[in-house]
Amino acid sequence: MVAARPAHGYDLIKALEERMGGGYSPSPGVIYPTLTMLEEQGFAESSAEDGKKLYRATTEGEAFLNANRTSVDAIQARIDGIARERNIVADPRIIRAVENLKTALRLRIAGGPIADERVRSIAAAIDAAAAEVERA
Repeated sequence: MVAARPAHGYDLIKALEERMGGGYSPSPGVIYPTLTMLEEQGFAESSAEDGKKLYRATTEGEAFLNANRTSVDAIQARIDGIARERNIVADPRIIRAVENLKTALRLRIAGGPIADERVRSIAAAIDAAAAEVERA
């Protein structure tokens, strides 16, 4: 996941929980030791951002993933298959769109104060999207 985009440990927990439709949420006791192990192996690196560690794959990590693509794809397919059996996997296009929205919001909020008029406009757009989803 950190090869796809840099993430905080909490973001990874939430992304995995979402991917499993809420049916599984890894604990910090699983995620953070795994991230530490990936750093120790040279497959990931972290940098400080707002007092939290932001993890990303290293060149070595990406090379390892590419060299083991068949196994990685098989693991991903198995996870997706389990989630589909439970009817909890959203269409990937929806997952991508939600992730894009979350990223855009995080970046905008990190950019400093937002004028009240703009906050109302953003909230209205999100509310309109929610209403459209409810109609579907």
